[in-house]
Amino acid sequence: MLPIIYSDEFLLHDTGFFHPESPDRLKSITKALKASPWAEQLEWRLPTPIKQRDPMPYLQKIHDSRYIDGVRALSNRGGGYIDNDTVVCPRTYEVALLAVSAYLDGVDYVLTNLEPVFVLARPPGHHALREVGMGFCIFNNEACAANYALEQPGVNRIAILDWDVHHGNGTQTIVQSNPNIAYCSLHQSPLFPGTGNADERGKYNNVLNLLMLPGSTIADYQPLFEQKIIPFLTNFQPDLLIISAGYDATQDDPLANISLQPQDFGVFAKYCLQLTHRILFGLEGGYDLKSLAQSVVATVESCLIK
Repeated sequence: MLPIIYSDEFLLHDTGFFHPESPDRLKSITKALKASPWAEQLEWRLPTPIKQRDPMPYLQKIHDSRYIDGVRALSNRGGGYIDNDTVVCPRTYEVALLAVSAYLDGVDYVLTNLEPVFVLARPPGHHALREVGMGFCIFNNEACAANYALEQPGVNRIAILDWDVHHGNGTQTIVQSNPNIAYCSLHQSPLFPGTGNADERGKYNNVLNLLMLPGSTIADYQPLFEQKIIPFLTNFQPDLLIISAGYDATQDDPLANISLQPQDFGVFAKYCLQLTHRILFGLEGGYDLKSLAQSVVATVESCLIK
């Protein structure tokens, strides 16, 4: 069985017509997972409601309180824009808090059961900086999860692998000063947000950025997993691996120029599972609905194959 942490409330973050990061993304994924031949092996779990476990203490360790208050106020006023791409609607604040709660639930499950979990939440998080959201992201779910995990008994090191096609500038900025968190990203360059240079190592040699040229395929990615990523993660010896599972590096994605196929993400997942089964997969990008759904299916299927 593989738990999928999901709620229809994540559909209530309304980004408006034609916005790439739309509720249709989750609808396409859930439909594909429920239609899969192994659908009975999935355990659908609701995230803990924010009234039962307030995620605020963990959020405040990651984000400036003035920014958090600003998102709440903007939602209460009926919504608006943090920047040209990042939309806040009347329900965004509470939905974004629920997304953080879902990630905390994911950490709890993996550390208790020592098996993977997939957090199917939105809004996404890896571009969100301490002081402001950007790039469709409101709160940095992964950074919140990593810091929460480090508070749990027996947990000393967390690794974050970001295979979204865009560099997770928010995540790297937030975690790179913590010697107990490692961050690794494969991202197209040049591309938004224009960060994540290959020479960045972090204060504690805990950062690895791998830049992918437009048109890159699985043949370009596999040697990097084998020669760079797996050795980097193995050397760090994480007690938990958090994957920023973005699927916008597929050939059909409208926002990037990488040429991966959906099944390639199953290959990525298998590499990670060879390292550890203590994996939290958390949805990030992916904007071609068919490729997105197929890519998540490939990832999940790899977790079910023993």
